[in-house]
Amino acid sequence: MSAPRPGPRRPDGYDPRAFEPFAVTVDLAVFTVREERLQVLLVQRGQEPYRGAWALPGGFVLPRESAGLAARRELAEETGLSDATVAHLHLEQLRTYSDPDRDPRMRVVSVAYTALVPDLPEPRGGGDAAHAQWLPYGSYGPLAFDHDTILADAHERVGAKLEYTCLATAFCPPEFTLGELRQVYETVWGVELDRPNFRRKVLATPGFVQAVEGPPRLTGGRGKPAALYRAGQATALHPPLLRPEGRQK
Repeated sequence: MSAPRPGPRRPDGYDPRAFEPFAVTVDLAVFTVREERLQVLLVQRGQEPYRGAWALPGGFVLPRESAGLAARRELAEETGLSDATVAHLHLEQLRTYSDPDRDPRMRVVSVAYTALVPDLPEPRGGGDAAHAQWLPYGSYGPLAFDHDTILADAHERVGAKLEYTCLATAFCPPEFTLGELRQVYETVWGVELDRPNFRRKVLATPGFVQAVEGPPRLTGGRGKPAALYRAGQATALHPPLLRPEGRQK
């Protein structure tokens, strides 16, 4: 590749055309718990490259747009949720992926984000996506670009943060049972938790959950109706709720 042609210099001596241009995108690893399984939002690409392959939702950052705003825009487009609803979902920056050959079209640097959402209706897809769908984590073939790496990194991040933050409530509806909260941990970690021990730890952690006044809710099981809770004010768990070894589901 030939060296870029120097352009006019600014008064400070900086030449903005002295470097090869590149694009910036956002990619979203969006997780939910539905049908008692950890599921991820994937789109089927409708254009080359990787036409027909599954990929993470995302897109190019617009010229007058930050990466964070682009991530929320793309999340709204893919899920069909309003901007106001998306603004209240958990969305955090994961890391930047900048391998020079990660995109065959041109040099593209991606800022990846992880989103945790409660069970939502089927997504609608947007942009260059031919189809969007919730799929059980790990049930698909190789993803386009380097999205397998991004998704694996996001899964590890979420699993680790469940140990020391209250992030698990982001998977739950506004009012939930302790059984539904426990199911979040079990599906993300892939382990079976001791029910009485889990209940004791959650209720002993100040600000983790807050009891909802009113009648309990039938959960479809044979036991008595379960009490309802909502997310508390705490953001960190003291002590942490450590992932148990063994007891795989």
